[in-house]
Amino acid sequence: MKEIHHWIDGAEYKGNSGRFSDVFNPATGEVQARLSLATKAELDHAIARAAEAQVKWGATNPQRRARVMMEFVRLINRDMDKLAEVLSSEHGKTFPDAKGDIQRGLEVIEFCVAAPHMLKGEFTDSAGPGIDMYSMRQPLGVVAGITPFNFPAMIPLWKMGPALACGNAMILKPSERDPSVPLMLAKLLQEAGLPNGVLQVVNGDKESVDAILDSPVIQAVGFVGSTPIAQYIYERAAATGKRAQCFGGAKNHMIIMPDADLDQAADALVGAGYGAAGERCMAISVAVPVGEKTADALIEKLVPRIEKLKVGPWTAGNDIDYGPVVTKAAKENILRLVQSGVDQGAELVVDGRDFNLQGYENGFFVGPHLFDRVTPDMDIYKTEIFGPVLSTVRAGSYEEALKLAMDHEYGNGTAIFTRDGDTARDFASRVNIGMVGINVPIPVPLAYHTFGGWKKSGFGDLNQHGPDAFRFYTRTKTVTSRWPSGIKEGGEFNFKAMD
Repeated sequence: MKEIHHWIDGAEYKGNSGRFSDVFNPATGEVQARLSLATKAELDHAIARAAEAQVKWGATNPQRRARVMMEFVRLINRDMDKLAEVLSSEHGKTFPDAKGDIQRGLEVIEFCVAAPHMLKGEFTDSAGPGIDMYSMRQPLGVVAGITPFNFPAMIPLWKMGPALACGNAMILKPSERDPSVPLMLAKLLQEAGLPNGVLQVVNGDKESVDAILDSPVIQAVGFVGSTPIAQYIYERAAATGKRAQCFGGAKNHMIIMPDADLDQAADALVGAGYGAAGERCMAISVAVPVGEKTADALIEKLVPRIEKLKVGPWTAGNDIDYGPVVTKAAKENILRLVQSGVDQGAELVVDGRDFNLQGYENGFFVGPHLFDRVTPDMDIYKTEIFGPVLSTVRAGSYEEALKLAMDHEYGNGTAIFTRDGDTARDFASRVNIGMVGINVPIPVPLAYHTFGGWKKSGFGDLNQHGPDAFRFYTRTKTVTSRWPSGIKEGGEFNFKAMD
């Protein structure tokens, strides 16, 4: 059985905890590797070594750090297919989706090449008589990233790129469900010129997370995962004086106005709702058609599209629409929630409960589901299902549809499909959600803007990537200087008598 270990001081580190976690092949349900879980002592060792390495790295010219990012970009592109294959084998994503996972992370690394510009401070001369003032952005020291299973390349890259470009050292604790790609990225960073110890990849479970949060050396922590854990990490990090940016769950609504292009909207809903088996925090999980006529027409267009979806393993080719979910427990939870929707009175228009893939009966595949006439009191509306399930909530008016999105406890992303500019502008202005799409179903910003949700989807003041990332991973120091005057005349050439 293959064993997966840690990456400490630029080399594989086996560890000696004796504790392991199983890494599955989601398509077959078989265990394909054992992952070594770190002890607190091993994590503390990695942190101590990172603190030593950070001193020199933090003093390195920002342009030289940017060159490491430039080479890292080249190496990721070189190994794109190799990374995607490993990602698909552990997560279950289709091969094109795995490459997209890597690509969206790569774009943040490309943005980090601009670190010298982003780290420039401010200067005011003659703030007072002979007084100048200037600010400097300096690294925090050692920071940590705790990243989820659903984007095993993108989110680690979103964390490590800005943190390292700013001159910090990072402790990365990836998901124990699909840990190989973060380790491969660490090796590529070493090849790109990152000094040993500046990035430490430590695999672990809650014991490691708590050790990170309690470490007095670690100055900041970034997390992506479920809302209960995001809130736990945010509160515990704050209690120990750390900066924290913690991103949690979502229940993203897409409002379909009567004037929308329904073919465009239906295509968008299928891609945004079922892509990656729905295991995306930006997935559209609630469709809100406005008016009964709009709702009936939308359901009529959705059903044949959903029934044609191809579900299978990533090895079956690039025409597969989505693969398995990540674990058996995830599959069971999705089907439990689907049954709750039926029991609570929702209309199950497309029923994927009996989906079975020949030859992969033990895999974690879930068929597509479509609910209609869902109401806000139902569990399938209130809960993030994180699976291939789309719920339709019919709204009688635009204001009712807007209120649905605004009243939900999550506020990650939302979208509206309409031909009316005034409606779109009003929606974008009023909705209390962090990322908004107008005729765009998944409004994930590009790398030079920031990514983050509101309400219970995000905890912390600064978002991921874009300018916010450079603010989060640095602290500002402001200097006020005054130099004595009266020495402008230069040196004197006459000897003076000794007093």
